[in-house]
Amino acid sequence: MEERMKFVARLRGGERMTDLCREFGISRKTGYKFLERFERLSLVGLADQRRVPGRIPHRITAEKAALLLTLRKQHPTWGARKLRAHLMRQHPGLVLPAASTIGELLRRHGLVRPSRRRRKPLVSRSPLCHAVAPNDVWCVDFKGQFRLGNGKYCYPLTITDGYSRMLLCCEALEDTRSDPAQQVFEETFRMYGLPLAIRSDNGTPFASQAIAGLSRLSVWWIRLGIRLERIAPGCPQQNGRHERMHRTLKAETTRPAGATMLQQQERFDRFQELYNSERPHEALGQRPPAEFYQPALRPFPEKLPEPEYPLHDIVVRVRGTGHVYVPGSGRTAGAPFLSLALAGEKVGLREIDEYTWLVSYFGLDLALLDTRTSRGVTPIASPYSSEIAEEPKASVG
Repeated sequence: MEERMKFVARLRGGERMTDLCREFGISRKTGYKFLERFERLSLVGLADQRRVPGRIPHRITAEKAALLLTLRKQHPTWGARKLRAHLMRQHPGLVLPAASTIGELLRRHGLVRPSRRRRKPLVSRSPLCHAVAPNDVWCVDFKGQFRLGNGKYCYPLTITDGYSRMLLCCEALEDTRSDPAQQVFEETFRMYGLPLAIRSDNGTPFASQAIAGLSRLSVWWIRLGIRLERIAPGCPQQNGRHERMHRTLKAETTRPAGATMLQQQERFDRFQELYNSERPHEALGQRPPAEFYQPALRPFPEKLPEPEYPLHDIVVRVRGTGHVYVPGSGRTAGAPFLSLALAGEKVGLREIDEYTWLVSYFGLDLALLDTRTSRGVTPIASPYSSEIAEEPKASVG
């Protein structure tokens, strides 16, 4: 307030507006605003002004608010849209605010209960086996992201062998998208062969909220003949060996982090070599993982195998939109939606009754499909076994 008074006094004393605005560090627009306020309201005009508009066109009047609240108390289960529609029918000339404004009025008066947060549907669980040989189970995960020295985020994708604890891959990625992750897995498969199973959590890109928790990456694994294993949500101990490796990885490679992605990858490469070949592992009798690991016998195929369904009636290809058209159903449009993760894939259909078909992908029975409606897809409750085994704590050998 004192600065504004000095500004106006010197301005009225004959000093130039431009020079004063430069000295006080304000724009000419602001300077003329204070001058206009002073001339119109005297010293009161230099005080901070209220920013609340004097008139709010959409504000509910007291009469309309009382009418809405009375009607709500008469019909406690009616929402804002129903109250508005009813009053407009009863009083055709009455101008009412939007339903969202009425809803806010109800909330202010405690007439609306806050909606309960719905829990996301959990993806289907799968059985966890105990690795008794190299490449029985590979454990995969994205270690928590962290900032590099240049401010960018790094998302390390890690792959370990569940039996030998061998760190097969630690790749610094810029995000958790499916395509870069698939490229990393392809390079790892070419180097070490294919495992029997891959164990992951329920996050992207390993799983999704689609049928059976399938994602584009996990569908690719299935086509390679790899069994899916998913730990239960909120149970990282089911992948405890891999999580323990992450703890060591974080301590030795991210404190501090590298300045760039390339420098961070060099740290990961040095850690991988040390971890596999030199660092004694307590669960392995203080021997390094490389002494227990051997590459898999199954090589990475140059061409993906096509699924075969000898026990099914027909084989169809899922459309690019994720919909499934059943030949002979009479529905050429509005086909039932199955999953985008299976877009372009062949699925087997076995007829259960006149309108119901069982949909399978390789060895997984995914859903029951009703051809009479475009929403007639009922997921199978558990395409995998529901029993989840805890990871053993016994050491190898």
